[in-house]
Amino acid sequence: MIETEGLTRKFGPITAVEGLTFQVGRGEIFGLLGPNGAGKTTVVRMLSCLISKTSGEARVGGLEVGNARDALAIRKMVGLVPDNVGLYEALSAYRNLDFYGKLYDCPGPERAARIQMLLQGLGMWAERDRAVQTFSKGMKQKIAIARALVHDPQVLLLDEPTTNLDPEAARTVRDFILERKKDGKTVLLNTHNLDEAQRICDRIGVLKGHLLGVGTPQEMEGRAGRRQTVIELEQVTPEIRKAIRPLVASFREEARRLVVDVADPERENPALVEAVVRAGGRVLSVTAGGPSLEDTYLDLVRGSP
Repeated sequence: MIETEGLTRKFGPITAVEGLTFQVGRGEIFGLLGPNGAGKTTVVRMLSCLISKTSGEARVGGLEVGNARDALAIRKMVGLVPDNVGLYEALSAYRNLDFYGKLYDCPGPERAARIQMLLQGLGMWAERDRAVQTFSKGMKQKIAIARALVHDPQVLLLDEPTTNLDPEAARTVRDFILERKKDGKTVLLNTHNLDEAQRICDRIGVLKGHLLGVGTPQEMEGRAGRRQTVIELEQVTPEIRKAIRPLVASFREEARRLVVDVADPERENPALVEAVVRAGGRVLSVTAGGPSLEDTYLDLVRGSP
């Protein structure tokens, strides 16, 4: 449903996005991760035909981004949650959605049914008649999400959709996105939240001007190429630190835990535990684990100019 090849956007001498190539299939949730200024919002704006591309190719539902004849059809096919919600503050939640539904030529009965379904799904039906200007930032974000879906688009472009939401509301939105996936919608999700990406994305791309890596969350975790052993102790003492230092390449402390980088846990863990015990340590638990998505993300971003 979404295809890009060499997609590039420059703002004067500054290249915001360079040579971007990826595909998102029908019914897939694809997450774009990256630091501030990485180009995530620029990608969404190009795909929704809000700004032009400088070079390269992009298609949404087989229609060409940058082709004036396809632009309106792409906009009808896409539901966008921008980084700035941009609602009509004096109107109620219901009237905001009704207004945008009319812009998309949604028939009256269908429009009313969809507005009710969306507001109920996001826990906002009871607030439908309140003016948006009285809402919290999180409530406004929910209305922006409903607005993006009021015309039943096939593709959702979500730019930080859980920003400003408390944990309960963020979970409601994540569950809502997963329900749209069940309906066969294609979702491109911009997020800083690694845990969120890991929970709901089928694949993830790390972006920093250009694409640094793409894969499933599990595949991306494995790219960090290191494994860890976590030893939880009653107390970490100088004697314990001294005892394990010759045995490992690196380790760090987290309260009463030692997080040790290891190449072969089965071979190295027994020697580590023995050294800790000889140094007077009381071991509460030993856990072997692999690298996290955060490890891979930081490795990719820090290693890129």
